[in-house]
Amino acid sequence: MKFNHNILILLTLSCFACNPAESFEFVVLPDTQTYVEEFPEVYMKQMEWIAEQDDRFSFVLHEGDITQNNSEKEWEIAKKGFALIDGKVPYSLSLGNHDMGSEAGKFADTRNTTLANKIFPHSKYTAQSKSIATFPEDSIDNNCSEFTIIGKEWLVFSLEFGPRNKTVDWANSLIEKHPDHNVIINTHSYMYNDNTLQDADDWYLPQKYGVGKATGHDAVNHGGNLWEKLIKRNKNVLMVFSGHILGSGVGQLVSENDFGNDVYQMLANYQKNVKGVEKGDSGYLRIIKVDKKTKSISVKTYSPWLDTYRTEPEHEFTFTNVKI
Repeated sequence: MKFNHNILILLTLSCFACNPAESFEFVVLPDTQTYVEEFPEVYMKQMEWIAEQDDRFSFVLHEGDITQNNSEKEWEIAKKGFALIDGKVPYSLSLGNHDMGSEAGKFADTRNTTLANKIFPHSKYTAQSKSIATFPEDSIDNNCSEFTIIGKEWLVFSLEFGPRNKTVDWANSLIEKHPDHNVIINTHSYMYNDNTLQDADDWYLPQKYGVGKATGHDAVNHGGNLWEKLIKRNKNVLMVFSGHILGSGVGQLVSENDFGNDVYQMLANYQKNVKGVEKGDSGYLRIIKVDKKTKSISVKTYSPWLDTYRTEPEHEFTFTNVKI
């Protein structure tokens, strides 16, 4: 008896349709500021590697401090790197304290993000990031992307350095409109490297910068503020990512929100002057795998520049019994 190969193909396709992927991966890009300033070849290697893996990753999150000096030269280098994944892998950018200011070299003395918005025009950026909303509406300062992955709906936020009260209100309103979506929040400044939230009197805090002088709706929020005002009050926030902090540059924290659900919070920063990567040319990034079948979130740290993984417990770890 002859076997009809067309039927086999149809059956195979049908099987794939009935059994969507159980897991997905995405990339978290920690602060690239000293790469675009001093080691652009390392940064470009990161982006080339992501482009080569375009069928592997669902999206890319940049944790902020894309540039060191908020200069047009450095923004052009950043743009050149992201151009490699345009149309291949969606990406979402959190603007850090080094990505805003009154002029190059002024770090968040004002909330001036003109260059970021010039280099990544709003209309193109929203299409590339799969955004359903930005705040303010005509800027890339804050954005919310929507994805359908592993049979589930996801909202992915990238929020500005020291999110303002009005930014937090905007994010809360969007989450409240999507109560059945899993939520990921990416923001530049949130955790310390001792596995705690920023909430002490420390110069790392957004309140210590020029933008921290604002009051009312424009008042900034540090990590502890964000936990209270945004993260713990929403039952569907699953993960939070941040950078900014030096020292070891890494941290992790699992906290229970108001609904008894765990929130998985991670700090990663591999720039110059971080312990273990003092030369600033290591090019490490994070690979996050979310697995619905095993109910886990696994984290690996890899350098496309060095082609090596960091396997110490603070750089490679897995959260288990995750409600996905």
